Amino acid sequence: MTTTTVDAPSIAAVQGAVASKRTPGWKVALGRLGSIVLSIVVVLAAWEIFLWALNVNPFIARHPIDVWRFVTSDPEAAAHRTALWNASVTTITDAMLGLFAGAIVGVLCAVVFNLARSVEQTVMPVALAFSAVPLVAMTPLIALIFGRGLMAVTVIAGIVTFFPVLVNVTLALRSTPTASMDLCTAYGASPTTTLRKVQFPNSLPALFASLRIAAPLALIGALLAEWLATGKGLGYLMLSSQTLSEYTMLWTAVALVTTYSIIVYSVISGLERVILGRYGAPTT
Repeated sequence: MTTTTVDAPSIAAVQGAVASKRTPGWKVALGRLGSIVLSIVVVLAAWEIFLWALNVNPFIARHPIDVWRFVTSDPEAAAHRTALWNASVTTITDAMLGLFAGAIVGVLCAVVFNLARSVEQTVMPVALAFSAVPLVAMTPLIALIFGRGLMAVTVIAGIVTFFPVLVNVTLALRSTPTASMDLCTAYGASPTTTLRKVQFPNSLPALFASLRIAAPLALIGALLAEWLATGKGLGYLMLSSQTLSEYTMLWTAVALVTTYSIIVYSVISGLERVILGRYGAPTT
C-alpha cells in the first residue's frame, strides 16, 4: 500500500490558484452598481409602457421627464428637493429601524423555537394567524397603543419584517445537515454551542433572503404608518399631494420610494455576498 504526500508548496500553489480566480472587489462593486442602474432603467421603461397601455388621463399622468424637470428645472425645484429630502430621511429612518428591529426579534424567536420545540408548537400557529390580519386594520390600534411617533412606525414596519424572518430562519435552523448535528453530539457540544457553531451559519442564506423580501415591505409599512398615524415622511407627502392635486409631487415621491427599494435590496445583496463569503457558502 502506497501513501501519497502533498508538500506545502503544492498546497500553497492550489490555494493561490483558487484565490486568483476570485472576482476582484471593484468588479463586484461595479456589477452591483450596474444592476441598480439596469433596474432603474427597467422601471422607467415600465412606467412609460404603463401610461401608454392604460391611456392614463394627462391631468393625472406624469412621465419620467416631468419628474426630472420637477426636481431640476422647475422654478420651485429647490423647494421641491428640500421637501422630498426631508420626507425621504424620515421614511428611510422609519423603515430601516423597523427592518432591523423585526429581523432581530424574528431571529431571537426562531432561536427559542429551535431550543424549545414545545414553545414553537404553541406560539407558531398563533403567530401565523396574527400575520393574516391586514396591516391596515392593525395600524389604528397600534397608533393608539404606542402613540403617533417613531415607536408606532417601528412596530408597523417591524411586523412585516418579523414574519418572513421568523418562518425562514426557523426552517433553516431545523434543516441543518444531520451529519453536522451528529458530529456536534459526538463531541459533546451543548445545544447552544451547536446552534452558534453550526445551525446559525447554516441559516444565514435564509436570513438574508428574508431581509431581501422584507426590505421593500418595511418601506411600505413605514409609508402606511406615516399615512395613517404620524403625518410625516413620504407617506404623508403622497397623501397631501393627492388631496391637493399636486400630481407631479405624488409621482416623484412614488419614484423615490421605488428607487429606495431597489437600492436597499441591492445593499442587502452585497452584504449577503460579503458575509456568506466569510461564514457560509459564497454567493455569485
